[in-house]
Amino acid sequence: MNRIFLAFLLALATALASAQPVTPPPIAARAYYLVDLLSGQTLAAANENDRAEPASLTKLMTAYLVFAAMKSGKLTPAQEITVPEKAQKATGSRMFLVAGTKVPVSELIQGLVVQSGNDSAITLAEAVAGSEEAFVAMMNAQATRLGLHATSFANASGQPSPNHYSTARDIATLATALIRDFPDRYPLYSQKEFTYNRIAQANRNRLLWTDPTVDGMKTGFTESAGYCLVASARRGERRLLSVLLGAQSDGLRTSESQKLLNFGFQAYETRLLYHKGQAIASLEVFKGTQSKVPLGFQRDIWLTMPRDRFAGVAAVLETRQPLVAPLAAGQKAGIMKLTREHSPVAEFPVVSLEDVPVGGFLSRGWDTLRLLFDPSPS
Repeated sequence: MNRIFLAFLLALATALASAQPVTPPPIAARAYYLVDLLSGQTLAAANENDRAEPASLTKLMTAYLVFAAMKSGKLTPAQEITVPEKAQKATGSRMFLVAGTKVPVSELIQGLVVQSGNDSAITLAEAVAGSEEAFVAMMNAQATRLGLHATSFANASGQPSPNHYSTARDIATLATALIRDFPDRYPLYSQKEFTYNRIAQANRNRLLWTDPTVDGMKTGFTESAGYCLVASARRGERRLLSVLLGAQSDGLRTSESQKLLNFGFQAYETRLLYHKGQAIASLEVFKGTQSKVPLGFQRDIWLTMPRDRFAGVAAVLETRQPLVAPLAAGQKAGIMKLTREHSPVAEFPVVSLEDVPVGGFLSRGWDTLRLLFDPSPS
């Protein structure tokens, strides 16, 4: 690989900051995970890969598949679903459905998201897949597609089972995917109350009342799982997502989640380094219809660091050489590596920003000769 050194200052600060890590406050929970959704970077974590019971956080996956069914047209908001007997018999949190009645999908979803109804989860699961068992197979298949390698589902509602488990990291990945893939449905998670059949129930996410920047996302509780909460907050351009598992009380899951979010916003800063499609280099191409191709990124590139650490960050572009046509727009052509004081900070794939078709016979022949004599051109 050739290296094109693109040293540049990323901060306005003039002095180098301390290299000591930023330590999160003590968090009273079995496991937690905090991520910045702009950059995708982890800000704090403890026991994030330990297997844990997800309780009603399971309903994030149930909702993901229901939203996917709505997106595909299999379900519509006004469509009425007949409540099965199995749903009425569900224990735990419920929206108090009655078997045999018809309920619009829109109300079942509010029962699922706002009231955390186990009965609504079962009803929607059967509507999507024909049976809860078939729906569980869909849940596990989707978990595999999303990369939830330490997750297994046994039901749609989160009832305890030996084959029903996840991790704080996997739950964060799932919640992130739900926000990313169904942004039009995400506002449901900020709804504070829902009334069905004259029974009003409040959203159990107490942060919705105490922190105006919090707009989601899901609570969970069983005796064995303890009190759990996925919380998401947006302040300015940044959105942080926290996952907290196994708190000892409702109050603690609220206060400890708030501590995590405040820590992430106060101790870290996220900056836009490169825009999607911005050309950062132009490299020689062989055997193509053009002699050079611009390189850049397929998405906006954000970097999260402690607020005083941006000074002294430098970038090194490592490219795959020689570049030989054909090249497709979006094809990986190198890596941008960020370092600070000779220590790695982050790295991002760099791609071709344009298609470069194969050139004519003469140009290909000439470039073949050039590559024979100089196989690693700069």
